[in-house]
Amino acid sequence: MINQDSKLIAVDFDGTVVEDKYPGIGKALPFAFDTLKMLQNDGHRLILWTYRSGKRLEQAVDFCKENGIEFYAVNASYPEETFDEVKASRKINADLFIDDRNFGGFPGWGEIYHKLNGEMPEKAKPKRKKGLFRF
Repeated sequence: MINQDSKLIAVDFDGTVVEDKYPGIGKALPFAFDTLKMLQNDGHRLILWTYRSGKRLEQAVDFCKENGIEFYAVNASYPEETFDEVKASRKINADLFIDDRNFGGFPGWGEIYHKLNGEMPEKAKPKRKKGLFRF
């Protein structure tokens, strides 16, 4: 169910949903599919946004389906969009991008979910001690 606060979230595959074993498919990262399912249940639309194409893209989409995730769109801003190299760029329209190559690195699926839904649980909040942050 999509609600008024829902976001369009682009999610990378290799190194984000699964370990980066490109061109193969690595093991699912901890909590990746659980978090993606919770995001969908919260009403967010997920786009698979990946370098993969052709057969390798189909393998990634199938792997996600086998793990309970079907995306709103794949390498597109919306399901009906067709990519035309002459008329369009590969950049897609999304509210958020989840990628292991983010500035600062990949924070982990638990932190991503909690940031999207407000405060982090008390035990996960950083604690300051002698000028350093500890988790």
